[in-house]
Order: sequence, then structure tokens, then C-alpha cells
Amino acid sequence: MRTRRLGDTDLEIVPVVFGGNVFGWTVDEARSFELLDAWVGRGFNCIDTADVYSVWMPGHVGGESETIIGKWLKQSGKRDEVVLLTKVGMEMKSGGKGLSKKYILEEVEESLKRLQTDRIDLYQSHTDDESVPLEETLEAYAQLIDEGKVRYIGASNYKGARLAEAEELAERQKLPAYKTLQPEYNLYDRQGYEEDLAAVAEKYGLGVIPYFSLASGFLTGKYQSAEDAKGKNREGRVQKYFDERGMKILKALKKVSEETGAEQAAVSLAWLLEQPTITAPIASATSTEQMEALFAAVDLNLSAAQLALLTDASAY
Repeated sequence: MRTRRLGDTDLEIVPVVFGGNVFGWTVDEARSFELLDAWVGRGFNCIDTADVYSVWMPGHVGGESETIIGKWLKQSGKRDEVVLLTKVGMEMKSGGKGLSKKYILEEVEESLKRLQTDRIDLYQSHTDDESVPLEETLEAYAQLIDEGKVRYIGASNYKGARLAEAEELAERQKLPAYKTLQPEYNLYDRQGYEEDLAAVAEKYGLGVIPYFSLASGFLTGKYQSAEDAKGKNREGRVQKYFDERGMKILKALKKVSEETGAEQAAVSLAWLLEQPTITAPIASATSTEQMEALFAAVDLNLSAAQLALLTDASAY
């Protein structure tokens, strides 16, 4: 199984990351265990979650995904086989949020407890907190790294200028630097990453692990129209894709899918894997059948013509 290094770290991952936002949301604990068993059983080793998953569900407070992963890690005994990623900063049901030193040091303990582990391989700032000096946030991470509770840190949902500022500050002050970036990026949502963040990621050698790699399921071809998404869990997230450009992308995906015999999800991920600054897309599945497309993406070699077709169809 081929692997890629996650930025300037010693973390080697198979280049598709399982997105843990589904655990406790669209799949229950038993199904989550089944998916995690299948993921690691096929040699894949990276799992991403966040403290806030799945606070949007009625009755949830945040931490549900971490709790399920923690139970699985304990039951399976496979902690050492997994590169474990989680995040801090988004608002929990308790009202706790942000990137102050005090909050990070408190919240990491909660995440470690839920995950039933003594360390987090990559701890990510889930969103920028401009109310807190960058130095304070990085000092919190320095303490956690010194204590062995966190190995490396990453950033998510940062603007390019602010991310560059954090990297320069870390170098000047001899503080831990962000090693990875988790942006929204897929065949449809290209502009924000390509115009603002890609150059920063390249300059600082960041490992880039995009979320919404399949545009909330739109790129799988599961929904052929806005009507198809009515009443589904992701209805609100996929509505924006049903425009002329979205239809053009689906048409191109269908063509490449027919040519390769691969599912559209695998083709979409394979396109991402060919982009120069991308390390590994994050994708989710709610069944072992859906996971096959994620597995297939790693070994799917798209031709130059197929890549060009997809890139041109998704031009903005």
C-alpha cells in the first residue's frame, strides 16, 4: 500500500483519510465499529475527527464521534495502527470554543479522555480565532507537545495571509509550526483553496488534507438533481451544487467513470490526489459498500486527458 508523508512530519499515511464526522451522526456505534474495522483491515491508517462532532444533532453536545472512536480503539487494540487526527476550536454545546491557551489545555484533556488514548498524532485548530494572539495558541500547543499529549499541529479553515503569519511567527519565536492544512477543496469548490491557500501550503511544505472532498456526496453522482436530495441528511449542503457548472462536472465525472470502470467517488478523489499540493483527501462512508470507492481511489491512475477533462469541466 503506497503512503505519503503528512507534511514535514514522520507521519506516513495511506493517502485517503476517513472522515469521522459520520460517527454518531449518520451511522450508529455498531456500524461505526464495522466501518473502522474495514478501514484498518484494508491497510488504511488515518482517521480524522473533531471535538465538535456532532453538536448539530438534536440532543448532542459534541464529542460523540471521538467517544465512538475511543471505544473502538480500546476494543480493537489498534491504537498503534492508526494515525489519529482531531480538532479544537469550534463551539461546543457548552459554549466552550476558541483557541485561547486555557481552553486548548482544558479541551485536549476531554478529547484524550473520549478517544481513550494518551496522545493525539495531529491536533488541529478547527477554525481561526482572531480574538486570541497567534503566539498564545502556539504556546499552548508547545506545552502539549512537550508533555507528549500531541505530536504535531495543523490548521483548518484559515485564510492564507493569517496562516502565513502563524508560520512566520512560529519560526521567529521558535514555537511549533502548523504542519498541515485542512481546507474545503473538491472538483466544485476550487477557487478559495487555489487562489488563497495553495501557494501558502507549497511555500511552507504543508500536508494538505481537504475536507468535503466529495462535496457532501454530490460528486458521487448519488444526487442527479436538487429533488433527489430532498429530505436527506445532507440536503442543505448539496443544494448549491445544482447549477450549470455542477451539472457539467457530473457529466465529465460520468464519462471518466465509464472509461475507467471506477465509481465517480473514486474518480473525484483520484483527481484530488493528482493536484500538486494535495496530500490526502478526507472522505466519509456510511457503509462498507461505499468504502470500496475510497479504497479504489488510491490505485486509480487517471490519464492526462481524463484529468484535463475534469479540470476543464470544473473551471470557474
